[in-house]
Amino acid sequence: MKKSSLTTMGITLGLFLSCQNTPNSTQQEADSLRITDEHTSQNSLDWAGIYQDTVPCADCPGIFTTVKLYEDGTYAYIAEYIDRNTTVQDSGRFMWHNNGSIVHLKGNNVDEKYKVGENMLLPVDEEGNIIQSELIDQMTLHKVN
Repeated sequence: MKKSSLTTMGITLGLFLSCQNTPNSTQQEADSLRITDEHTSQNSLDWAGIYQDTVPCADCPGIFTTVKLYEDGTYAYIAEYIDRNTTVQDSGRFMWHNNGSIVHLKGNNVDEKYKVGENMLLPVDEEGNIIQSELIDQMTLHKVN
């Protein structure tokens, strides 16, 4: 074999081995190009407004529920039980949970959490997961203004 061929092979092998010695170089490049998506319901949606719907009730025809979320971080909550003389009302400051995707209404008469979606509030469990039920559409409050 000619000396120049051996030199070329040596250079090629050296380049190949040097690439093999940096197994994370592609990952490092990808990490440096990664863009963090910081969009949340709190900073990306027009969440302030009035949400209402009639949600299911175990022993009545339904509960007409209204939640008002205000830009200043306060809320008003009204739940009127249909065909009953019962109304639950509360107001106060709400908290954002799960990096700004869930509102927590906690007052004297109410302790409710909702995932804020596009023009809707979806009920969530204690861990912040949307409640798994075939009635989820009926349990969701929709924005009316």
